[in-house]
Amino acid sequence: MAGGSRIGAIVRKDFTAFTRDRFYFFMTILGLVFYVGIYWFLPDTVDETIEVGVHAAGFEALLGGATQREGHGIEVIAFDSADEVEAAVSGEGETTVAIGLSFPDDFVAAVSAGRVTTVTVYVTGNLPPELRATMTGLVREIAFAAAGSDLPVTLLAQEEVILGEDRVGDQVSLQDNMGPLLIFFILMVETFALAGLVASEIQSRTVTAVLITPVRMSEFLTAKSIFGTLMAFSQAVLLALLIGMLGTSPIALLITLLLGALLVTGLGLVAGSSGKDFIGILFWSMLFMIPLMVPAIAALFPGTAAAWVTILPSYGLVEAIVRTTAYGDTLIEILPFLAMLAAWCVVTFAAGLFTLRRKVATL
Repeated sequence: MAGGSRIGAIVRKDFTAFTRDRFYFFMTILGLVFYVGIYWFLPDTVDETIEVGVHAAGFEALLGGATQREGHGIEVIAFDSADEVEAAVSGEGETTVAIGLSFPDDFVAAVSAGRVTTVTVYVTGNLPPELRATMTGLVREIAFAAAGSDLPVTLLAQEEVILGEDRVGDQVSLQDNMGPLLIFFILMVETFALAGLVASEIQSRTVTAVLITPVRMSEFLTAKSIFGTLMAFSQAVLLALLIGMLGTSPIALLITLLLGALLVTGLGLVAGSSGKDFIGILFWSMLFMIPLMVPAIAALFPGTAAAWVTILPSYGLVEAIVRTTAYGDTLIEILPFLAMLAAWCVVTFAAGLFTLRRKVATL
């Protein structure tokens, strides 16, 4: 009972010291406001349809009745002239399209008679090359269809194998993809704050003053761990609430954020024990932060992660957040990622406590 009261007193002291540190306290509030603003500014929808503007006077039916109607990922929009198609592609018209096709008025007669004719394809400079090739192939197919001929090749039998998860029709918006990255950033801000607090107490010898009292080393380490975890966890939960990321599995997300808080607390203890001043703290914190950011940034580009990315400590954290918030996975479904994250929590926490204990013992 007495040990618990001593731990509570140290935690309260640390919280008071944190609120009095204007730099870290201001950075925490500023980061929270900044991340919330960024999140709600980003688009929250995904448009998987490619608009194709077509000028094809007299043979719209040849396009398979797709004019002005959504097909499988393509929406064909008819225009009355080639100039309107060009304006739509360049963004100067009333309607904007990604690609434009302009067929000459005698296109059907020309290809039926075997004469050479020209179809103009309008594209922008930022259009992926594969889409340009697709449009060129589409024009050839339309030409053969207009001439009443079969394609000059026999298509080979093929089997499509999709590596990773097939997200066609189930894409995640940029807003949802940024959520895990923002939560990771707010956790790392708390790592800086904890590291700064630990380093300042070491430099001012406050640690030795505390340990002269009946406070034991184990109680001191426990108090630091509780304070760091509570600060990181509360900030992450607050951010998740403000950006509406609790999703359909709030319990799973809360457990994930708690493990993430434990992970960064261990890193904060290592950085605070190793850095002698602000520059030292910044160096050690960035040393941890840069590689740990890779899985969070990779979440912006969904796909199969490289093998070396999956062994990073933050991979399980990011994957669990993405799957619970964006795809609605349950606690059971994200257990493999939570187990991976929990294992790294044990490693980083043990390293943090060992480093801090050793540093205090040398004072």
